[in-house]
Amino acid sequence: MSNPSNTNPAAPAPSDFIRDIVAQHVAEGKYPRIHTRFPPEPNGYLHIGHAKSICLNFGIAREFGGICNLRMDDTNPTKEEVEYVESIQADVNWLIAGWADKELGLTPAKAPFYASDYFDQICEFAVVLIKKGKAFVCDMTPDQTDEFRRTGKASPFRDRSVEENLDLFTRMKAGEFPDGARVLRAKIIVDAPNIWLRDPLLYRIKHAEHHHTGAKWCIYPMYDFAHCLSDYLEGITHSICTLEFEVHRPLYDWILENLDLPRALPHQYEFAKLIPSHTIVSKRKLISLVNDKIVAGWDDPRLPTISGIRRRGVTAEAVRAFAYHIGVTKYISLTDVAVYEHAVREDLNRRSLRRLAVLRPIKVVLTNYPAGQTEELEAVNNPEDENAGKRKIPFSRELFIERDDFAEVPPPKFFRLKPGGEVRLKYAYIIKCDEVVKDAAGNITELRCTADLDSKTGGATAGRKVKGTIHWVSAAHAVDAEVRLYDRLFTEAEPEKDGRDFKTVLNPKSLELVTAKCEPSLKDAKPELRYQFERLAYFCLDRDSAPGKLVFNRTITLKDTWAKEAQRA
Repeated sequence: MSNPSNTNPAAPAPSDFIRDIVAQHVAEGKYPRIHTRFPPEPNGYLHIGHAKSICLNFGIAREFGGICNLRMDDTNPTKEEVEYVESIQADVNWLIAGWADKELGLTPAKAPFYASDYFDQICEFAVVLIKKGKAFVCDMTPDQTDEFRRTGKASPFRDRSVEENLDLFTRMKAGEFPDGARVLRAKIIVDAPNIWLRDPLLYRIKHAEHHHTGAKWCIYPMYDFAHCLSDYLEGITHSICTLEFEVHRPLYDWILENLDLPRALPHQYEFAKLIPSHTIVSKRKLISLVNDKIVAGWDDPRLPTISGIRRRGVTAEAVRAFAYHIGVTKYISLTDVAVYEHAVREDLNRRSLRRLAVLRPIKVVLTNYPAGQTEELEAVNNPEDENAGKRKIPFSRELFIERDDFAEVPPPKFFRLKPGGEVRLKYAYIIKCDEVVKDAAGNITELRCTADLDSKTGGATAGRKVKGTIHWVSAAHAVDAEVRLYDRLFTEAEPEKDGRDFKTVLNPKSLELVTAKCEPSLKDAKPELRYQFERLAYFCLDRDSAPGKLVFNRTITLKDTWAKEAQRA
């Protein structure tokens, strides 16, 4: 996936040390064109941390008139699957589509690049190193190899002749040896201070089908060997990685510099990865959450996967805004997930259509409102967007209000409905609670109220003020919807702090299911739109919806309820 850049993006580009380096190179004319890449391994789904890298790599290409490749670094056939490849393509396409002006060609291509497409050339490069005496075939077991590298000892097979190494490597490639019997290693420095230079592995034997190349290969290059060569073959100028690859950079450079390559070499730059609070972003641990059925799948809206984020209703614009503004540094730190949530709220506040819905209904009967009468009231679709217009909502004698909006024994400063108290129904009338009806068990089943019929919102005599305003839905016209109330998956900011099992701090309230009463216009809800259920939260239509069955996901609450809980603690 290569994308020509928009050199005049509408929003100002951020500034950071990597962009400063690129800007200097552009000013110097060091490269004909800036060329970056986003190179995920297709062994899991992408998550919010990857979103930062996607936005950085594609963003730099966009800002400096360059190109960014999406490349599958698929060097391990036993852990990679077509499902992951397809999910990565979908996630990247979703995140960057429409980012720049369409006429400038920033439409993602259908097919990404694959490191496995370069296996023939990478294998030839291995042969070059063998012929130069810079690589050797080693017969030690994996455990022996690890021990020798850890202690800085030379392999007893290090001084094999070039001819013997070429013969053995050819036989490895031909499938003559079983898995683990032999490896190809670089001959660098056995006791180098940087362990990655201690004769690292370049190739291993794996008799396994590859998702992209099938059964063609039984030897596969190691990630470090294939990665730098894939960058070179694609003409990458700036290979931008997260900080854990900083110690790998000397090996990246050594491989490229010892092959006598004719073109300019790529250079690696590192930045601190995104580590959000209240979140796990390790692929291995995300897989365990999925496999142990703690979540419903890779796209469970509680997960930080891009698929989960998208299903939860977060927009690509919100993710890009977050990724752009958290900064790019060399310093590892925990990013408060509230920063991400703030970006989501800001985006949804601008775009969401306002609708009335009651999550935990309690019936209200207006005793002085004519039975059988219905009137249509006018409601605003989005106060942030005057072009969004208005809509009609039905009002009748029997309504539903939120159970939390009534208190029989109210706490101090409770400005909602209470016995003898008054509130305004949004877009409608002021009502007064006259009677609380209970069942035999003492549960409240109904509130009997009277409406001030001269107080209708927008009416000529609507000037009377009360302190509270609550939302409502006409009982006769309400449509039912399954509403999934998602929250943070973990209760602690650092789920693995002090070595604890992250599963011990799972939030038991990360998902609650309720049957809501919704205004009738939500029957026509669309998955591409976002909705604010007034006074409650932001929601989107879930893919599980079907004709006659509405399912909404809560994307995020209107306010940061976790901050309030922290203050109470």
